[in-house]
Amino acid sequence: MSTTSTDPRAAAAALLVPGTTCHGFAVERRETVPELDSDAYVLRHTTSGARLLYLACDDENKAFAIGFKTPPADSTGVFHILEHSVLCGSAKFPVKEPFVDLIKSSMQTFLNAMTYPDKTIYPVATTNEQDLYNLMDVYLDAVFNPAIYTKPTIFEQEGWHYELDLPEGAEGEDDGSPASLREGTLRYNGVVFNEMKGALSDPMSVLDDAVNAALYPDTAYAHESGGDPRAIPALTYEQFLDTHARHYNPSNSYITLYGDLDVNRALAFLDERYLSQPSAASRRMDTAVAAGEDPSTLAPNPLGAQAPVTCEYKRVEMATTPENALVGLGLVLGSALDRKRTIAADILFEALLGSNEAPVKKAILAAGLGGNVVSYTAAESLQPYELIMLQNAQPGVARELRRTFQDACRDLCEHGVPRERLEAIISSNEYDLRQRDYGIADGVAIACDALSTWLYDDDAATLALKYGPVYEELRGELDGSYFEDLLRELVLENDHMALVELVPVDAAEGAEGAEAAELAAKRDAMTDAELADVVERTAALRAAQEAEDTPEAKATLPRLRVSDIGEAHPEPPLVVDTTAPIPCLRHGIPTNRLAYAMQYFDLSCVAFEDLPYVTLLCRLLKQLPTREHSAEELDNLLAGKLGFLSFTTEVMTQPDVDGVRPYLLVSAGALSEKIDALASLPREVWSSTLLLDADADRVRDVLTQIRIGLEQGFINNGHSAALGRAMSYSSPSAVVREQLSGVDFYLFLRDLLDHFDERLDDLRAKLAELADRIFVADGCMASFTGSDEDFDAYWDAAGDLGLGAGDGAGRDALVVPAPCDRHEAFVIPSDICFAASACDPRRLGIDVTGTWAVAANALSYDYLWNEIRVKGGAYGCGFRAAGERQAAFYTYRDPAIDPSIERVERAGAWLGSFEPDEAAFEGFIVSCVSGMDAPVKPYALTKRRNTTYLAGLDPHAREERRAQMLAATPGELRSLGTDVTRIAAESPTCVFGGRDVIAKSNANFNVVDLLG
Repeated sequence: MSTTSTDPRAAAAALLVPGTTCHGFAVERRETVPELDSDAYVLRHTTSGARLLYLACDDENKAFAIGFKTPPADSTGVFHILEHSVLCGSAKFPVKEPFVDLIKSSMQTFLNAMTYPDKTIYPVATTNEQDLYNLMDVYLDAVFNPAIYTKPTIFEQEGWHYELDLPEGAEGEDDGSPASLREGTLRYNGVVFNEMKGALSDPMSVLDDAVNAALYPDTAYAHESGGDPRAIPALTYEQFLDTHARHYNPSNSYITLYGDLDVNRALAFLDERYLSQPSAASRRMDTAVAAGEDPSTLAPNPLGAQAPVTCEYKRVEMATTPENALVGLGLVLGSALDRKRTIAADILFEALLGSNEAPVKKAILAAGLGGNVVSYTAAESLQPYELIMLQNAQPGVARELRRTFQDACRDLCEHGVPRERLEAIISSNEYDLRQRDYGIADGVAIACDALSTWLYDDDAATLALKYGPVYEELRGELDGSYFEDLLRELVLENDHMALVELVPVDAAEGAEGAEAAELAAKRDAMTDAELADVVERTAALRAAQEAEDTPEAKATLPRLRVSDIGEAHPEPPLVVDTTAPIPCLRHGIPTNRLAYAMQYFDLSCVAFEDLPYVTLLCRLLKQLPTREHSAEELDNLLAGKLGFLSFTTEVMTQPDVDGVRPYLLVSAGALSEKIDALASLPREVWSSTLLLDADADRVRDVLTQIRIGLEQGFINNGHSAALGRAMSYSSPSAVVREQLSGVDFYLFLRDLLDHFDERLDDLRAKLAELADRIFVADGCMASFTGSDEDFDAYWDAAGDLGLGAGDGAGRDALVVPAPCDRHEAFVIPSDICFAASACDPRRLGIDVTGTWAVAANALSYDYLWNEIRVKGGAYGCGFRAAGERQAAFYTYRDPAIDPSIERVERAGAWLGSFEPDEAAFEGFIVSCVSGMDAPVKPYALTKRRNTTYLAGLDPHAREERRAQMLAATPGELRSLGTDVTRIAAESPTCVFGGRDVIAKSNANFNVVDLLG
């Protein structure tokens, strides 16, 4: 709900006149940013030196962000730990977890903080202006006046601390036998410590870090800004406080305001509340100077450029599976302030490596050096770089990769980069820029984008946002040799590059064994008194974690009331247009001159054992030639004419608890002026792809890339894999999902690749037969989002989409096996684990209403957060109650399995005795409803509405669920406690985790070595 009524751009223009001062801010300049439909104002707070960028526009989803330049001097992760820690209470808001309290009680549409290699950003977004000030108040007090100066337990909890696991029955020094302390196992714990153990279980992250260290050895970028678990325990509490004092001050800050807000009020708030007031950091600095410390030693860490260096070869070893072998080639592109060069390089490498038909990627795959090659442009650093990464690399191919890559680029420099590819990539990028679907609140994404140049030059606050002229100039460069010259400079003549190989080694040689040996040595070197102190400090930390915030402390937090929510935003009605050649779900949603067309093809005609082939069909379409175009021509055509084209599968759980309806979904988007392509190209792909003649190497490459992607998902997002697998133990719909995209599909795929040559002909025939059976009008439902003119133009061009009626044979071929609890724990190369317990509550006779969403909020951000994240050290955890068809507990990057399972078992008892005060309970309702009311981009909204229809949900179910949230009472939540206990007890559990973590569990899992 917006509280402003005037045009924000007109109001800002009247108030913020360049050369004037407003609430202590000197207005330096005003610029129009047509790409964002906004006006940008660059200001500087004259007293504190704080920089501010305001983007005035009519977006009701307002945003605020404050960032600091934070280049690390080592790999202790101090800035990452600070990012977590400052949000654990402050002078004005002396509660333990104000960050969590805001999640529980505000109308935020984004609330988080992020540590980058050279900066830390604290952004928020909300549709309610008063809520924006509440969020700003808490965040600003957190960064400037955090409780870390008076509560060292915050550092221990969020960063690291020792724990001593005593033998069963021992109680430390209280039992009178210091020997029992000697028998204990010393270990590290801490939220960031465990998070980074999970993050650095990802070989791609480890390789990227190694490439950075090789490219920028004399700068901040040589260090792991998130923290290396081997280095984190070297950080002391005093170093932690000193680092905050030197960096978290207004003169080192960058503030962004965005959207339809009262900027006069916002500037006054910033000036009076914070920027003109002393902070905890400034007081510590003043004390240091008064004590005689040299002021020059109190400055922030420097951020300097790296002189060109060439790393001919570097080997990095990692305890992981052989399939995770990687080679990385890093190329420094130049300066972050040379936007044309950075954008051009991104376009160029996307054209050369962005698909299997891209010329350089094709050459590397043909050389048989590895399973896949990907590249990305790391533009958010002082010296952007391109990383070309070979996945599933063969042993010892690093130098051969570089040679093959350079030879292919040399050929393109001599004969020219194909203009149709460059033009297609430029068109695709321009589509994405018009769509503006960042995946998060626009203002948050824009604030982060602005810092990709502003951090390095005070005059470059808007440089990264004004991309229109750059693209116009690059289109002009297609007529000359600009791109060939750039390719030559970056690849063939570049004296700032690095070649790094990541070599998998046996786990016994890895970091976990080194850590265990280090801790054993530390324990042996400790005195009895020091070991007793570890036990005492752990107990003190537990006491602090378990202590309730006082009513007085809770009362300091700003809160919205239910009355602040306002009415729901009505959605335009969903219309089933039966006048179209194919029944069509028609969405009247504004799209900024874009159009989205979808077709849902019923998969009930496919036998269960054939479902994995449907996923392969989806992935191979677009990768193979059609009767009309070669694979390369098709690749260029799709990128140039469409914003995107995807073939995926979706499974719709039905009103009947055993009902399931899978679909093959074809989704495409295009600019309004390219409606003809939107109508013709998807049809060409599904109807005329040459499946029977599919090239063996091309098919093998695609299948290998799918396998690599799945394995990366298991390692990095194991909670999602665990949730899906746990649901499959009781839900037929989840059984189908597993067959299409989960563990069962992965095992099918590995077997297919192991016997690829002997099964190739059968594979081709099966894919062709399935395409003929699936792509028919029978059971097909279309969807269209766009203007009326675009709708008419689309169907005029599409006709009946070339779909035959189908013979109806096999329409009921799909028979889903009965689910059963497999109680599996899947071993992945990791030092942590992901666990999930899930079920369909309808099987337990439980009706999940909107009240459950409020209960899920309370369980996730009160009980589970404190028990599993704060005490247990897991990076994430939660309880979900999605509609009436899923209930699930999960943990993310968790150091142990059994303690979390035990805490989940007690969740129902906690809810049964839940007695929140009135303000806190209203907060739970506000945050639940605001999450439901948050703005949604057109494509996501389209898919949500289609799912409602195809899953047989009541079209008014969201309204009813919202009303139930608003009407929820504490007593109703307490009454759900018994059902939550049942869900915890009767929901099957699945784990993805490291072998050592799984071995320590007493839950008797069926252990599966998933990745071999």
